[in-house]
Amino acid sequence: MTSRPTETSPEAPAQDVEGTARTRRPLLASAPTPRLRLLTATQFAFNIGFYAVLPYLATHLGSGLGMAGWLVGLVLGLRTFSQQGLFVIGGALTDRYGPRPVVLAGCGLRIAGFGWLAFAGSTATVIAAVLLIGFAAALFSPAVESEAAREAVRHERATGEPRAHVLALFSAAGQAGAFLGPLLGSLLLLLGGGFRAACLAGAVVFVGVLAAHARLMPRADRVRDRKRERAPDDATRTAQPGRSSWQAVFANRAFLLLCLAYSSYLVAYNQLYLSLPVEVQRATGSQAALGWLFALSSLLVVAAQVPLTRWSARRIAPRTALVTGLAVVAAGFAAVPLTPGGPGGLLPGAALVVLLTLGQMLLVPAARGLVPDLVEDRQLGLATGALSSVSGLAVLGGSAATGALLEAPAPVRWAVLAAVPLTGAVLAFTLPAGRGGKEAGPRAVAG
Repeated sequence: MTSRPTETSPEAPAQDVEGTARTRRPLLASAPTPRLRLLTATQFAFNIGFYAVLPYLATHLGSGLGMAGWLVGLVLGLRTFSQQGLFVIGGALTDRYGPRPVVLAGCGLRIAGFGWLAFAGSTATVIAAVLLIGFAAALFSPAVESEAAREAVRHERATGEPRAHVLALFSAAGQAGAFLGPLLGSLLLLLGGGFRAACLAGAVVFVGVLAAHARLMPRADRVRDRKRERAPDDATRTAQPGRSSWQAVFANRAFLLLCLAYSSYLVAYNQLYLSLPVEVQRATGSQAALGWLFALSSLLVVAAQVPLTRWSARRIAPRTALVTGLAVVAAGFAAVPLTPGGPGGLLPGAALVVLLTLGQMLLVPAARGLVPDLVEDRQLGLATGALSSVSGLAVLGGSAATGALLEAPAPVRWAVLAAVPLTGAVLAFTLPAGRGGKEAGPRAVAG
């Protein structure tokens, strides 16, 4: 990742030398501005606190509280809906009031939700606590993600450093937290603290995040009242005076195509929790190896996200990275019936995990980097939330459809699953190229 030079055009040799030094810095210290370091560290801490609890929730509900299997599924589904489905609300509030109060409110609700869940003993109280936890994420995640995208664009305009670099750090930090969170939860369980200790530890993490944002995130005017920062050649955005932000975002054809393309990725990614366990069970007779495959995915992102995005941001446009990433994800599904079983029968599943993760690393920063090019700055929070909400609804419907494929012959099942991200790649190819890489030409770093 290159260094942050001055406002004027930097000298290339100095930039390269400092950029080389930066690659040796710790992940969270590599973000180029204080606000980006705060946001990156926030994403890291969010996932530590969240994943210290989530992997153990189903077992706690079933074995600890004695809930029936259908009720456990309902509770988990409600958590997903209250989070992913309501992202658009958090995004709209961010546009209206700015990120700081929305993040603080979300952290406060998450602390209350984890504390409540730690002591909840009835179905009603568990559902209420889980809904509170999900809604908290629906507040703070769009606020943090949209502010990270906005700050990445500002940094790109000031320095020429592609925004995808910053967003790659953001993604890698989140994956690092997702990798360490379950380890924290497991440690607490091994020490005899139980599920309650994991919940309280998650709450403590969010107390730290709340304190950090209350202290370090600057107070700012509402996003909708800020003077809009636009480059003179922002041809991909459509200014529509007199229309509400909701109308402008959801009538934006290019943005909706991005949502559909991104949805195809999330439907495919959800197969890690649906089709991959079935494949591992078929190949090995148990699901014991699933944890190793999930760890492989997280470690790949932590180790390779930043260098891979650095490479792609300098050589290809965001649209190309998005299309290529979706094609790689499709190849992962196609590879399952073609890969020999190998030791333990895990090679097909490992091939799926590796290719899906590589595709994810290409396409996620590219998709997030395209959003500021497709909507106005004052609509960025709403659009960021809408991207997740639309994708969440697609996953909700797609999971039922792909679940029906579990009984189909393996070649048919994997071919249909491969067609989903491949269709998304076709849709993504119709999007504007975006800023960055050779295809954007001299506008690549104009913002």
